[in-house]
Amino acid sequence: MEAFSITDIGKRRRSNQDYAFYSLQPIGPLPNLFLVADGMGGHQAGDYASRCAVETILEEVRRAENTNSAEVLIEAIQSANKKILTYSAEDEKLRGMGTTIVAATCEGNRLAVANVGDSRLYVINREEIRQITQDHSFVEEMVRYGGISREQARRHPDRNIITRAVGVADNLKVDCFFVTLQENDKVLLCTDGLTNMLDDSEIQGIVAGEEGNIRSRAETLVETANNNGGRDNISVILMEPFSEEVKE
Repeated sequence: MEAFSITDIGKRRRSNQDYAFYSLQPIGPLPNLFLVADGMGGHQAGDYASRCAVETILEEVRRAENTNSAEVLIEAIQSANKKILTYSAEDEKLRGMGTTIVAATCEGNRLAVANVGDSRLYVINREEIRQITQDHSFVEEMVRYGGISREQARRHPDRNIITRAVGVADNLKVDCFFVTLQENDKVLLCTDGLTNMLDDSEIQGIVAGEEGNIRSRAETLVETANNNGGRDNISVILMEPFSEEVKE
């Protein structure tokens, strides 16, 4: 297994409210862990929310006794939700903060994925690109019910309105997915700073193309998002589950 992570402020933002983490080594009962968060609620609050979510999830996973990977991820995200709600209530500067989260762990050829919000996980190879997560957003609901097309959603003025986030409500529903990976699959976790700037075919072309190693492909994703406007922070974790090279 091999992975590479990169985060970038983009061209329009004054701060980077994204937070990304990965480990190819075991954390608690999980053999590896990949996390991407996109904070919201103003400069300080958004920064804090994404970092707090990732750090709380790590703490919870480290001490988890459950061996069911999906349940470990869900319970850790729900703990992060409670902590962010508490801090938001105690500190006026943090009031109203929240964050998206997409989390994954890979056990052999089986990928467990959990998400809240509109940060995404894709499985990509030369034949196809599959969005595994489902956006919790206003425009995604419009797409789902046939109100607008996928292409229209990318440019819709309300595309940044999310309908579910970590740290916003007491009872948080976390979506969970399982994927069986094939030998040539690559896994991409990213914030909407990437997906609002590139369509799926562009992402597939870069990730599954013949040029470059995993690092250069991740960097090309960020560079292309910035070249296309860079309207938001951009965070990417690119993972090759069946690569023989292991890097930290």
